[in-house]
Amino acid sequence: MKTATRVGVMAVALLGLITTVPTASAAEHPAPKANKPMETVDIKGVDVDKEAPAETRRIIESDAPAAVAAANVCGSGYTISTGAWRYDTYGTTYTWTNGTSGSGYYDKPICAVFFNDSGYTRYMSVRLKSNYTSDAPAEDFGAFGSYAGPVYQKRGYCGTVYSYMQDSNAKVLVDRVQTVGSCN
Repeated sequence: MKTATRVGVMAVALLGLITTVPTASAAEHPAPKANKPMETVDIKGVDVDKEAPAETRRIIESDAPAAVAAANVCGSGYTISTGAWRYDTYGTTYTWTNGTSGSGYYDKPICAVFFNDSGYTRYMSVRLKSNYTSDAPAEDFGAFGSYAGPVYQKRGYCGTVYSYMQDSNAKVLVDRVQTVGSCN
């Protein structure tokens, strides 16, 4: 569909009916925000995006050591929480950034980890999609006793994170998509 649209636009441009040809959709390149450092708040020793939802703050405050463990899984530099989502007693998904950005506000690198809080090995998946349609999603899936991930996107802020878990009878326990970061 995208190729057909671009070919159609090119044909019209060649006929002289329009003078410019769009090179990418708005979804591929959202309107840039100011490229300024991310502001954070300290919650029990964990840096959290100042614009993170109250639920993220509550989850981190209730178990800061688990949040720190999630950041450690992501590796060096991923120290700012951009989101945390708890799914009953089954699991918790965390997203992290190092606070840097490439060419704009949305270009912050993101890491995602889906922790298994059930106490049992489960079939799990975590998928991280950037906010650019041209970027392939990063995913990790399989049977895990601890966590699925980490997965990374170079420009994942305002993208999505998908968490999935099922029990040994293939009953779906978690099947959720969340937006990464504070986005409109």
